Amino acid sequence: MEWQQLEYFQTLARMQHVTRAAESLSLSQPALSRSIARLEDELGVPLFSREGRKIALNRYGQLFLSRVNRILGEYESAKQELQHLVHPESGEIALGFLHTLGTSLIPDLIGAYRVHSPSVSFQLIQNHSYSLLEHLDAGELDICILAEPTETKLSIQWTPLWVEEIYAIVPLDHPLSGSDSIELEELANDSFIFLKKGYALRNTTDQLFQQLGITPNVTFESEEAATVAGLVAAGLGVSLLPNLRGMDKNKIVQIHIREPECRRVIGMAHVEGRYMSPAAARFKEFVIRHFEHLDAANQ
Repeated sequence: MEWQQLEYFQTLARMQHVTRAAESLSLSQPALSRSIARLEDELGVPLFSREGRKIALNRYGQLFLSRVNRILGEYESAKQELQHLVHPESGEIALGFLHTLGTSLIPDLIGAYRVHSPSVSFQLIQNHSYSLLEHLDAGELDICILAEPTETKLSIQWTPLWVEEIYAIVPLDHPLSGSDSIELEELANDSFIFLKKGYALRNTTDQLFQQLGITPNVTFESEEAATVAGLVAAGLGVSLLPNLRGMDKNKIVQIHIREPECRRVIGMAHVEGRYMSPAAARFKEFVIRHFEHLDAANQ
């Protein structure tokens, strides 16, 4: 059964006149008749009663028409919903991002975009890198903002956006709390509070200690950077975190690390060659321009 056959049947059922229905559909009368005949053959029942030039729905046709109206109505509704979702001014953007970006950067970025496009809506997923890439692979996300993917089966289009410094985070009463900068190995004997394994930041911090040949004593693992900062503030250990706006810096101290270089690149990823809605494509370009302007302002 072809989709057009349903449309042809619906039109003929409404007009109940082959010639007028064919003209309405821009078809020849024989072409319309053949299409309806094939439909009836496939269904195994006649749909119309025919008396000379007169044609009318029979009881089978009336039953089938009620279903066809529902099918075509759902199709039209789906088209309208899809057009709304992809419209550059009022569409929906599925955005994924790292936990550490949720305190201020992502809210600020979305807020800045909605100044120009207030009708756009966002579907947000906040998680660690591997989970975000799985959502991206499944087509559940248009764009991810995360640390540079190292191992992925996807063909990722990666756009670096900014370099993020990673600091030592210690409680106020820590012996190094008054330092302007330290070397990471000065914290070798401390207890550490990290994000869980699999998180991009955890991968970065593990690599930093591997460079030094040090196995840190990890006493707590969390899923939220804000929780890590709170545990540090409570004196339960130290950590390595980027500059998170929203942290209570009256209870913790953020210290620059001289050696090794502690930083990571944050960027934007999408699947290369996959369809991207006009709404998502427009937001992607906005994100690139936004960070280009920030970079130029900081130079």
